[in-house]
Amino acid sequence: MKVGVYVDGYNLYYGARSLCGRGTPGWKWLDIRAVTELLLPRGTRWAEATIDRIVYCTARVDSRTNADAFKDQDIYLKALVTAQSVDWIEYGTYVARAKTGLLATRDPKTHRPHIATSGWPVMLQDAEGNPVREGRFLVQYLHLEEKGSDVNVAAHLLRDVLTNRVDAAMVVSNDSDLALPLRMARESVPLCLVNPQSGRLAGALKGTPTEGVGGHVWVQLQEEQLRA
Repeated sequence: MKVGVYVDGYNLYYGARSLCGRGTPGWKWLDIRAVTELLLPRGTRWAEATIDRIVYCTARVDSRTNADAFKDQDIYLKALVTAQSVDWIEYGTYVARAKTGLLATRDPKTHRPHIATSGWPVMLQDAEGNPVREGRFLVQYLHLEEKGSDVNVAAHLLRDVLTNRVDAAMVVSNDSDLALPLRMARESVPLCLVNPQSGRLAGALKGTPTEGVGGHVWVQLQEEQLRA
């Protein structure tokens, strides 16, 4: 059974960072082929599964905002190709914009944004010099955004499934935007969805093993698998 593997590169990167720790060595040199072979299901429908191709979807870091990250990423991408760790790299775009928004902090328990307001030791004044309590701060900030990886994952997945290039598929992502293409793929082939994030699987990506053609599997990536 030929398996196509479709990887959301940024989703995997941030998931691996949360699992292994940002400052710890080693995990950034992840062999994509090795880890996906390790994650291949071995159930009844997957007994003869072998990886046919690996599509890695990412975007190049903006060199103007982070030259060191651009250099590091470039070395890694070249290593993936040289080591034949992936068969195809599909590039989206990395966009840097100046955005305007309210100054906020993150609640340590809920992780939800909490809008910052004026109060000592930082207080606003009106035109007469009177303190303005509970005033909000409007700020401009650099917003970096990777765009296109989810669409590229979906496009390669559905093309390969609908042209019968693959007999099964593995998708590495926890992006809820992939909910519809994953449901469509499960109508035609068994699908293994790997959640690379340390948190729960996105609700929209849940399903049942028997829907569509059946034989579907959901896998949670573990730190020891990354390090292996």
